[in-house]
Amino acid sequence: MGLRSGEYFGRKINLAPAARMSWRTALPLWLPFYREPMEAETKRLLLKMSSATIDRRLREYRDGADQIGGISATRSSWVKSKIPIRLLDHKILEPGFLESDTVAHCGNSLSGEFINTLTVTDLFSGWTENRALLTKTSEQMVSQVNNIERRLPFVMKGFASDNGSEFLNQDLHYYLTKREVPVEFVRRRPYKKNDNAHVEQKNFTHVRSLFGYERYEDPELVLKMNEIYQAYWNPLWNYFTPCLKLKSKTRIGGRIKKEYDIPKTPAQRLLDHPSLPSPQQSYIKEQLRGRNPFWLKQQLDKKLKEFFELVEKKKATSKVAS
Repeated sequence: MGLRSGEYFGRKINLAPAARMSWRTALPLWLPFYREPMEAETKRLLLKMSSATIDRRLREYRDGADQIGGISATRSSWVKSKIPIRLLDHKILEPGFLESDTVAHCGNSLSGEFINTLTVTDLFSGWTENRALLTKTSEQMVSQVNNIERRLPFVMKGFASDNGSEFLNQDLHYYLTKREVPVEFVRRRPYKKNDNAHVEQKNFTHVRSLFGYERYEDPELVLKMNEIYQAYWNPLWNYFTPCLKLKSKTRIGGRIKKEYDIPKTPAQRLLDHPSLPSPQQSYIKEQLRGRNPFWLKQQLDKKLKEFFELVEKKKATSKVAS
């Protein structure tokens, strides 16, 4: 049941969810869609398995993602003086407050043009959206933020970013703040990655685990990546992947005790929130009824194979041309 799509052209693509994910909570969500023959006793035992047993059984399937690091493509911006430094984390009791970051698919070099992925995650529910864009110009960034906002099942109320110029520019500032109901636009402290921790962890689980650390620079790949993100990858995470949410941290001597809530999918957290308007609740429920996680996973594997075939084809064509 692990979200792992195997090998494509020698790459081990590890699509396992984050360590905080509760497989035990996910099983009841996935099993009703499983169409292969299964004895009732087998199903009963699966639902009875502890989280530790599930984790042990899946261990052999988790080898995959290359353990190399990425390169930071963040650049500072002069407009940051207009955007206040603020930490929203402890005030978030409702959906709509987003953290954002970008991932550079640049390989080992920041020279030239290459594809970037914009990652946006909701602090309350964990709802995450990804979009690929060829360059991080302010126009492209505003376009993709607008695309994400139109697909969110809740109203965007706050937007937090790091200090990169792709976020701290006049175009995005105008888009977020110069509207009938302004969006609270804040930035995190420079050189403090933990300030943006919610979205930073998604950069690996939602981006690197899927597309790795290679360099992608062909515009055609942007369309393929966005199809994978929007049609298959994000729905799998948002509707069918439960995860834990940190409730509190208490320091006891030299140790920190962390308390988590019950694992839920982002969609479940939204539906459980009492202030979510009825139209938005109906939209989420309709999307849930119309989706099958096994079909999404099968199509994801198919599209990933096509993507990496195209990557290899582009590489071969480039070598011949040079």
